Amino acid sequence: MIEDERPNPDAILKQVTQQNRQKTGKLRVFFGYAAGVGKTYAMLRDAHEQLLQGKKIMAGYIEPHVRPETLALLEGIPTIPVKQMSYKKMTLSEFDLDEALRLKPDIVLVDELAHTNVIGSRNKKRYQDIDELLHAGIDVYTTVNVQHIESLNDVVESITHVQVVETVPDTFLDQAYLRLIDIEPEELLERLRAGKIYRPFKLRKRCNIFSPSRI
Repeated sequence: MIEDERPNPDAILKQVTQQNRQKTGKLRVFFGYAAGVGKTYAMLRDAHEQLLQGKKIMAGYIEPHVRPETLALLEGIPTIPVKQMSYKKMTLSEFDLDEALRLKPDIVLVDELAHTNVIGSRNKKRYQDIDELLHAGIDVYTTVNVQHIESLNDVVESITHVQVVETVPDTFLDQAYLRLIDIEPEELLERLRAGKIYRPFKLRKRCNIFSPSRI
């Protein structure tokens, strides 16, 4: 009796499905038109919802702004310790990519997608760190403002008269689920004046940039 040596279709489908699931993580980008619209806040709220569903979530890097409501949402979310790096006699905190890859949670939260890493880091840009996480099968939540998108950088500069040098290639966002975070300009200005977004010494400059005449 000759045994049937044909591969089992169900087994092949299962193997391909598992390989696809392991291939790349999913990228969710919380996208806004300016600092202070609530991107990090929304990202952390979504993270808590995923925690309730049993997902293993870790905060890889959250920008340390003095925003009590946002910082309060970090409570209950395990944190990956930042990496301390020396640069020009300063000690700077950076996202620890290697530790995130070692711990391999389901989802990593990494603020400021367009950030430029300190010289000496494995990757020049944070979006390259995130790309490594995605290729390791880890989902990533991150944040970015419109002026950091490469193709829109010049347009935003012509409106705000502020040059932004840190950009993210449009092609990187092709793989992302974008969640738009938006508020009225007047509400953003109120947040600025109340000191909820920037420290007082930055306030006048930022209020001028985001005045209604420029938005």
